[in-house]
Amino acid sequence: MAAMIRRVQTMSPAAARRTALAAQGFAEPRPTATPTRRHLQRVLERTQLIQLDSVNVAVRAHYAPLFSRLGAYPTELLDEAAWSHSARRPRLLVEYWAHEASVVPVADWPLFRWRMRHYESLRGRHWKAAVDTPALVEDVLAAVKELGPVGAGALEKALGGQGRGPGAWWERSEVKMVCEYLFAVGGLTTGTRRSFERLYDLPERVIPAEFLGQPELPEADAHRELIRRSAVALGVATETDLRDYYRLPVAGARQAVAELVEEGELEPVEVLGWGRQAYRHVRARTPRKVPARALLCPFDPLIWERARTERLFDFHYRIEIYVPAPKRVHGYYVFPFLLEERLSARVDLKADRAAGLLRVPGAFLEDGPDKPPRARVVAELADELTLMADWLGLSGVAIGGRGDLAKDLAAALR
Repeated sequence: MAAMIRRVQTMSPAAARRTALAAQGFAEPRPTATPTRRHLQRVLERTQLIQLDSVNVAVRAHYAPLFSRLGAYPTELLDEAAWSHSARRPRLLVEYWAHEASVVPVADWPLFRWRMRHYESLRGRHWKAAVDTPALVEDVLAAVKELGPVGAGALEKALGGQGRGPGAWWERSEVKMVCEYLFAVGGLTTGTRRSFERLYDLPERVIPAEFLGQPELPEADAHRELIRRSAVALGVATETDLRDYYRLPVAGARQAVAELVEEGELEPVEVLGWGRQAYRHVRARTPRKVPARALLCPFDPLIWERARTERLFDFHYRIEIYVPAPKRVHGYYVFPFLLEERLSARVDLKADRAAGLLRVPGAFLEDGPDKPPRARVVAELADELTLMADWLGLSGVAIGGRGDLAKDLAAALR
């Protein structure tokens, strides 16, 4: 019997954009009432994970994607979901290395055991303290069991008088390195955070037994399930995009994509202009229009893969935190501005908490024939900046002088 020929559908760039935006939750209207835990869960069903980052120039990165999709929500929703637990409001999220440091649903913990085993196998300089001093690993675990949830600094003090023999001391850097090693291999997790400091605890005191006690999946099965989650979150994507979402190994990701295509969960498609094979999740929606308005932090899952951002939106984007100030093009911490289906502007943002102002040192319009009119971009961006300032507890927005939108935006905010 001749092999079945699979027909590859063609998608326009606009259809691919709308599909990606809908998959990330931007086709849904923001809640009109104060967002609740149910709204948070809905966003997580879309994004699958939220990346963590310590930069706090405007707002910490894990809070921003929820603001982009829900508007002004109480940040306690995320804090409770990720770093506290009660019978009435059980923990929803746990920290682990997914797409960089992230919070993922507690039910997904078993999907990362293959990665824990991988980290366990490493013997390089980053794990040297754990490999060379197994007694320190035991001491850290015992101290966390007694003191947890506890930060690395407190552990360093608690273990400062212990060591390799009479009078020996564990070095502070060694204690921190062992904590990070144990976090990577699943021996410790984050019990809670205090001013963004990670407080370590034992997984059995954080993760419900129904998930912690699940048998380890074969690595190929875990990869396939993570690619499935990537496909749900992205809507339409290349194999590289799907792999990047959870930072999966090349061979495992390719095998998983092939199996999901064979099972009919992924459909091969050709997106005009992409120049490479793409895949659409069978349940992905392609709405006729996306009436979105959102400021996107640099670590939002819609745009964190810069090559995909350029393919989807014809928008070249690089974070310039590590670029010397005189060489920055747009600014230190720049948020793209999504209006309808396009990234129509970008603004450099800084929360000046001492002055009570959301500062916008630079504001720049994006060119393009199908972008919304300039006047509309200015009006909508002014409203979104005002909303963000209010959400952050700031009294107003102050526009600087950089960028071709600065003058008009300042006038709109008077």
